[in-house]
Amino acid sequence: MEEKYAYIEGAEQPISMHPKKFALWLFIVTVVMIFASLTSAYIVRQAEGNWLEFELPDIFYYTTGIIVLSSITLHYAYFAATKDNLAKVRAGMILTSVLGLIFLIGQWYSWTALVDRDVFFVGNPAGSFLYVFTGLHALHLVSGVIFLIIVLISSFRYKVHSKNLDTMEMCVTYWHFLGGLWIYLFMFLLLNH
Repeated sequence: MEEKYAYIEGAEQPISMHPKKFALWLFIVTVVMIFASLTSAYIVRQAEGNWLEFELPDIFYYTTGIIVLSSITLHYAYFAATKDNLAKVRAGMILTSVLGLIFLIGQWYSWTALVDRDVFFVGNPAGSFLYVFTGLHALHLVSGVIFLIIVLISSFRYKVHSKNLDTMEMCVTYWHFLGGLWIYLFMFLLLNH
């Protein structure tokens, strides 16, 4: 039986991508633009003066380690999913979710450490920017933890396996992005506070 469609030699084939993955990448680009504009505004405003110098809370070092570790545990879960090992997928997803929640609790404690140092949301732009950076990142991280829990529930319903990895891949992409975004923000603040 002859094929219905003939391919013309040298003609480019369209690039196809899962629509939800495409939407995720658009969202990630949007978040990158938001944080790029905020860090640019930080630099411009810092140059104008009236800038409070203060040390970053030590807990930022710990939360950075936690977010890196959570990316490792999530990748462990992803590789387990490619091998259809659901027990390891679940263990990795649970551990990553717990680490994500610990990160969020750490961010809360970083705010209390800032208050203890008399750095408030209002009163000086340096403090305001720091609260906006960490708060906006935490908001996105909450959505990431929700995404992790959705994938975890899917693994208990046997919907995460080597032949159905789209949702898992999107979760991994988003979580790694959030981890990379935090590392960028932390390094930016270390170099520019």
